[in-house]
Amino acid sequence: MSLTIAIESPRQEGVIRLLDMSSAYAESLYPPESNHILDLSSLEKTGVTFWVARAEGAIVGCCALVAAGDGTAEIKRMFVDPAARGRSVARRLMETLEATALDRSLSAIRLETGIYQPEAIGLYRKFGYVEIPAFGSYQPDPLSLFMEKRLTQAS
Repeated sequence: MSLTIAIESPRQEGVIRLLDMSSAYAESLYPPESNHILDLSSLEKTGVTFWVARAEGAIVGCCALVAAGDGTAEIKRMFVDPAARGRSVARRLMETLEATALDRSLSAIRLETGIYQPEAIGLYRKFGYVEIPAFGSYQPDPLSLFMEKRLTQAS
């Protein structure tokens, strides 16, 4: 499988399909107050970098890195089409966003994910993310897991 990852607009049919799938999945697992989903217009704001993963040209995954304004950023809308899972799409998205975070000299990357998503939690742990208390505007939620990876700049 030829996989490419590039910064693209989230406002395109294939991405919107993935975002809709991601939202439906989250809504099937958690009540509305535990879903912290960025909408399409929020993904287009300044300070948001949005990547699209394509396999043979077809959109198969996406993720966003949202600058917090304090030298950190948050991963949002990480999702891989179920038909493309098991092909290292999420791993490649993570490698890409972490390389960008290092290039931008960010001190940490944070995220919020749900406790009923063991695959996502496993991916983040594999990349060195550890549990932290709720951050930013998040409130503690027994259905949420907050994670962070501190970044060290290469000398």
